[in-house]
Amino acid sequence: MAKKAKNFKKSKTGIYVSLATTAFGAVSVAKQAKLARNDHDMLRLIDSAVSAAAIVTGLAILYRELKRLGDDDVLLG
Repeated sequence: MAKKAKNFKKSKTGIYVSLATTAFGAVSVAKQAKLARNDHDMLRLIDSAVSAAAIVTGLAILYRELKRLGDDDVLLG
């Protein structure tokens, strides 16, 4: 069982779960940006922009790993 859990992150399912959780984090960042705009809080707005950039980068890395695994999904090409 421990070996299955260890290799889960490198499996297709693990990458899909990581993609979903990373994308779900985008909802939190969007809420943070909206609040920052409403409060005219420049520091929180900058923080949300940096967080959004980290999410985009994370999604790109996960997408690359998924392509590397040779996924035959029609949507990925």
